[in-house]
Amino acid sequence: MSSYPSFYRPTRYSSTAIVLHWLLGLVVVGLLGMGLYMTGLPFSPQRLKLYNWHKWAGMAFLGLSLLRLLWRLTHRPPALPVAMEQAMPGWQKAAHHGTHHALYALFIIVPLIGWAYSSAAGFPVVFLGLWQLPDFVPVSKELAAAIKPLHKIGAISLAALALLHIGAALKHQWIDRDGLLARMSLRS
Repeated sequence: MSSYPSFYRPTRYSSTAIVLHWLLGLVVVGLLGMGLYMTGLPFSPQRLKLYNWHKWAGMAFLGLSLLRLLWRLTHRPPALPVAMEQAMPGWQKAAHHGTHHALYALFIIVPLIGWAYSSAAGFPVVFLGLWQLPDFVPVSKELAAAIKPLHKIGAISLAALALLHIGAALKHQWIDRDGLLARMSLRS
């Protein structure tokens, strides 16, 4: 459980939550960029190398996402400041919570779908080029064809939600000027 007493609610995120947040953000951007770039390349050793890097980075992302989720479930996040909570329309509160829940879900679903696609296509995931992970699903061309678009849809959805999340944070920082972004700052 949380390291805080049950009545205490911090005003900012813990250092661990902050580091995991920004690390996951960087990895999402890297994976999306690599995914867009590599799919446009002609078949070549470079493309194969990037696919392998993308797969093991996706597995690292999955591990970090599970760690972030575990941390979130055992450490209460800071409550929104009372004045902000009262001023926020209901639709914004729903969007705030819905976006966070959807991001957590996609952090786990997108890499699992990628792993399933790779397994179904008959291409093993070799983490860091050292450890071959077990196949997530059996090899099947039909299954691979069905899964492939799901990974793309999931990745695009993740990118759209990440952009929404960033846009909302910037709105709070530059338009509302309410200091909300400071809760996720590495500086105290």
